[in-house]
Amino acid sequence: MIDTLRIPAMSSSALQTTGESNNHSLKNGEMYADGINWDDLGFGLIPIDYMYTMKCSDGENFSQGHLSPFGKIELCPSAGILNYGQGLFEGLKATRTEDGRIMLFRPQENALRMKMGAERMCMPSPSVEQFVDAVKQTVFANKRWVPPPGKGSLYIRPLLVGSGSNLGLGPGLEYTFLIFASPVGNYHKGRAALNLYVEHKIHRATPGGTGGVKSVTNYSPVYQTQQQARAKGFSDVLFLDSATGKNIEEIVAANIFILKGNVISTPTLKHGTILPGVTRKSIIDIALDFGYQVEERVIPVEDLLAADEAFCTGTAVVVNPIGAVTYQDKRVEYKTGGALCQKLYETLTGIQTGRLEDKKGWTLEVN
Repeated sequence: MIDTLRIPAMSSSALQTTGESNNHSLKNGEMYADGINWDDLGFGLIPIDYMYTMKCSDGENFSQGHLSPFGKIELCPSAGILNYGQGLFEGLKATRTEDGRIMLFRPQENALRMKMGAERMCMPSPSVEQFVDAVKQTVFANKRWVPPPGKGSLYIRPLLVGSGSNLGLGPGLEYTFLIFASPVGNYHKGRAALNLYVEHKIHRATPGGTGGVKSVTNYSPVYQTQQQARAKGFSDVLFLDSATGKNIEEIVAANIFILKGNVISTPTLKHGTILPGVTRKSIIDIALDFGYQVEERVIPVEDLLAADEAFCTGTAVVVNPIGAVTYQDKRVEYKTGGALCQKLYETLTGIQTGRLEDKKGWTLEVN
């Protein structure tokens, strides 16, 4: 059951407190959302107008979903998501082009990744068509919240959760697919070069676990490690493999790449401990088009320390440079203005925002 909720007052610095509007005209006389300072968006929740909900029960397929005002949801205390963490989430963005169109970037890939994760978590999932249609409906209904060109994007969060009553250990009988969204700016303010701490005692994922799917259970276990690293002045944490403790795997919420000469390397997916990022996949294709050799392989931490350049990728971070890494008592600094990272960023965002021709069919217009 969805409870209608009045959108609360927002304390974010993205909200103007002077009462003055920062609106720009949209097509057909429509306006952007009131009171948003589009020049100062962070990466946090700004409640918007509508969310999308679709349900599945008793082994049936997902039924037709619907939009409702953004608000609270009601769950049974014995719901699978609350008791056993049976849930997945996705993340993608809607971006406005200079001529006012709203574009999604490879939403089919997010739908396919959710289906893969749902199979691992013993959950039914929406079809690719249902997923994409739901995303489009959500974005269209909230189009006044898509930032002006160059000011940010609308971050879209699809969730798939076990919502039915389920006291016994095992898959439940009811599942909910939910989408909410929020206008956001850069995940790391100004795309600042990251200062990473290489964690060699705590591991993010293990072979045979759920590191390769976007399970909700993957993220909170790393909070403590991330907070401890940030308290010491680091931006984020890079984890090593649990089998040997010698090879780099993934940052808390991003994939990693290194450059040595003309060879770009990124950790292999074959052990099932690394999330198959949509941005990761796209950057590999773009780099190949540029003429680089791209390797998906096991990467010893020593190769990271000897790299010419390093960067991370993800829907939230896009393509972000890495300025330094610290492993045990050794710190290595990289070219923070790395030509490769910037070139990849400009090409990817150029395609996403319509500044560059999309020759690969990656973008989808919302209309």
